[in-house]
Amino acid sequence: MALFLSTFTNKIDKKGRVSIPAPFRTVLSNQSFQGIVLFRSLNRPVIDGCGVDRLNRLSEQLETGDFIPSANHDYTAMMFAEARMLSFDAEGRVSIPEDLLQHAAIQEQVTFVGRGPTFELWCPTAFAADHEQRRQRLLCQQGGQG
Repeated sequence: MALFLSTFTNKIDKKGRVSIPAPFRTVLSNQSFQGIVLFRSLNRPVIDGCGVDRLNRLSEQLETGDFIPSANHDYTAMMFAEARMLSFDAEGRVSIPEDLLQHAAIQEQVTFVGRGPTFELWCPTAFAADHEQRRQRLLCQQGGQG
């Protein structure tokens, strides 16, 4: 399975389109839908993203009972209800819906953050602050060594 790795910040153009980073498009190129799936993060001002094949696998797990229903039913119900499938245009861009942009306080630029099998879309300044907080926590946990 190809993974979403690294961090990229891209500008949103005047028509509201943003270019999906080329390495992310490469991960998505073998999927059944040429685009991305986005939905609001449940507990943070972030947009969660993945390829449609990940949602297909999740749906299969729900049908076969291979998924912990009680712990995750509300989350998956919300995710499927709010998911937006966005097709790539000829240049590999998508138009992110305004309500998702508002949820993540994204305005002129968006930071794409690889999270392995998924990715996140952040307001660049919010990501920088969150990333630094995580880094500092890790340094503290390691006794300040770094």
